[in-house]
Amino acid sequence: MNNNTVPVYNLNDGHILPQIALGTYQIRGMQGVDQILAAIQIGYRLIDTSTNYDSEGAVGEAIRRSGIPRSSFYVTSKLPGQYHHREDALKMIEETLLRLRLDYLDLYLIHWPLPKRDNYVEAWTALIEAQKRGLIRSIGVSNFEAAHLDRIIEATGVTPAVNQNEIHPYWIQNSLLQANKDRGIVTESWSPLGRGIGELKEPIILELAEEYHKNAGQIILRWHLQRGVLPVPKAGSLQHQRDNLALWNFELTADEIIAISSLTKVDGRVDNQDPNTYEEFN
Repeated sequence: MNNNTVPVYNLNDGHILPQIALGTYQIRGMQGVDQILAAIQIGYRLIDTSTNYDSEGAVGEAIRRSGIPRSSFYVTSKLPGQYHHREDALKMIEETLLRLRLDYLDLYLIHWPLPKRDNYVEAWTALIEAQKRGLIRSIGVSNFEAAHLDRIIEATGVTPAVNQNEIHPYWIQNSLLQANKDRGIVTESWSPLGRGIGELKEPIILELAEEYHKNAGQIILRWHLQRGVLPVPKAGSLQHQRDNLALWNFELTADEIIAISSLTKVDGRVDNQDPNTYEEFN
């Protein structure tokens, strides 16, 4: 698949992002370089990493080895919770660029709001400053609820371009999706297939996979796209990487979208990580 055939989302700051990303959680080291490079070679250009994933070095090395111009890529990383104070955050952004061996990031996110520590507004001001310095093209957040979004917007006048949230058929986040949309924020989804176990075996998912001659993962990823969500699936194997790009030659019906969404559960989070209480690992 040629990368030019992957549609894009327009961000509120004038930049764009391809409608699917390669997640790199647990993809690291030299094996990670090979896996990321394989993904690049078949068309991935939006690559999602994080300091907490320990994959920044592998991402940067794969980009260099690809021989493809830096300007063709959209590289995302995230700020760890222990660096929410402004000067710490600015140094960590510089450190991330040193690890990637890149001059700028296309997108940088506050990884978790950590409201118990209550430093996320200060962290947001650091991202704004880094953007002004040219270190970051687009700035955003991850795991922010509507109240967290409103607080940083009211404090700074700057709206995030992206909010990356846990979204999958067991945790569909309708109200948060609408909150992001109302504020002009593009929604990304982490763990878009859940943990890749229960959802992939749901009868409705398997029925649709058979009907459309797709696999269960492709049905779920298509569900994300038709809800206006940019999924960030992790894929180490070349076959899964290829499958995750083959999403634009079919379309689910409105009733099928509703049927998949009906799988949502009250306790659907994969690890019970509530952004209002969750204390991020450091």
